[in-house]
Amino acid sequence: MAGKTKYFKGLPVGPRPAGASPRPAQTLISVLVLIYVLLPAAVPCRGCFSIVVGKNASADGYVIVGHNEDDPAPQTVNHHKVPRRRHPPGAKVRLRNGGVLEQAEQTWAYIWSEMPGMLYSDSYVNEWSVTVTSDNCPSRQDKPDITDGGIGYMLRRLVAERARTARQGVLLAGKLVERFGYADSGRTYIICDPEEGWLFCAVNGKHWLAQRVGDDEVAMVANTYTIRKVVLSDKRNFLACKDIVDYAKLRSWYDPKVDGPFDFAAVYAHPDAASHPNNFGRQWTGLKYISGEPLPLDPGLPFSVVPRRKLRVADVMQILRHDNQMQVGSTSSHLSDLRDRGCALCNVSTQTSFVTQLRRNVPLDIGIVYWVCLASPRTSFYIPFHFGISGLPAGFRSESERPTEQFYDRKVGAPFAVDPMYAFWTFSNFRDKVDRAGSKMVTMTKAEARRIEEIAFDVQKPLEEAACKLYDGDRTKAMRMLENYSKGIYLSCVEAMSTVLSRN
Repeated sequence: MAGKTKYFKGLPVGPRPAGASPRPAQTLISVLVLIYVLLPAAVPCRGCFSIVVGKNASADGYVIVGHNEDDPAPQTVNHHKVPRRRHPPGAKVRLRNGGVLEQAEQTWAYIWSEMPGMLYSDSYVNEWSVTVTSDNCPSRQDKPDITDGGIGYMLRRLVAERARTARQGVLLAGKLVERFGYADSGRTYIICDPEEGWLFCAVNGKHWLAQRVGDDEVAMVANTYTIRKVVLSDKRNFLACKDIVDYAKLRSWYDPKVDGPFDFAAVYAHPDAASHPNNFGRQWTGLKYISGEPLPLDPGLPFSVVPRRKLRVADVMQILRHDNQMQVGSTSSHLSDLRDRGCALCNVSTQTSFVTQLRRNVPLDIGIVYWVCLASPRTSFYIPFHFGISGLPAGFRSESERPTEQFYDRKVGAPFAVDPMYAFWTFSNFRDKVDRAGSKMVTMTKAEARRIEEIAFDVQKPLEEAACKLYDGDRTKAMRMLENYSKGIYLSCVEAMSTVLSRN
């Protein structure tokens, strides 16, 4: 979810008085009870959602990343394939708020999912398979240390341009946060490569902490920090600024004698964001899909879990597509509803969704697959694009400008017509028609999506094997083969949309 919020889904998350101590457990329970009483019968389950599958928890044997990007309309999503670039000596990078830093001699190629006008909603996957996306996670910081306007929008771009591994990306992001100060309240950046998946937590100002997802585990994030117990001496799994603990003590947020071992989320997350059922409810819903053990339905959920079985890309898509939630007008208790139905992980404000399949057992041009879904996955289709192709279809990008409400409404409200030059509007228009038609058509759309995606998975393995045989001798022909595969899936999705609407 993008932007600097003063309210978090209706709850104030502004700064607490300077020097205020953490809320005691009794007060936190009171806050939770009050939330449950004041919320309407159906908790509005909305916000960005991310999944990181450790390499040994993945059927591929490599890390998988999934993400739903939620932002209120009007929006548009563009996809660019940006090539490698060389920069002259002395070149500079200018940050949006005025800061300046030295440009790298060479920046890497990347796929860029752009949401024009949004400061914190873009995602990237670069030529080395480093994937960067994020979830808004409000912090309790009320006295941020900011230099030259701080860094925000450019943080993920710089990681995509300069990092060859996820760990390198985490260390680079940490240096930038310490140099300039993070300009927003707080955020969790997902920074991954085929071998390692990291959650990098930026706090307003110059503090940060990151944890590596265990190789045999899966982590999920839903708009609040999830890193719990921290072992700073374990550099393989934890990285942080030097004073992450001492600063918390200085602010009276953390007292080891009273609070015990350092719990990053409990200390640095804004209490209202951490305790909101929309957040821990979505994390719980996602983890429940895969966990072999019962999980507590409360803010104290684990950072990650060992799944019952190894996850495939299709499993990650299924989780991201989850839209069951409590029914409006329900008379049963809120917690009971949440346990029965869970929170929706995608909805009408999900503007795009993706799963990155990251593999190093084949050339990265073939091993990196960006499965992208325009509009909400509950009413749309995941289309595969291998990194080595020349680019996504021309219709996947348009003007880099956020649309007006009038333009957006006119586009999505018009009669359905496929326009190959405007993919986002085609899929968004289809979503509008399906949502208006009701649950029966949503179910029909999901069935068509699964059918097409199953075909894509069935074809993928033999096609990639053929492309690998061609790659060394004729890379162009190998990539053309994979590009035609993507175009074929894309055309199948377009045909399916027309078929679904014709049955209404």
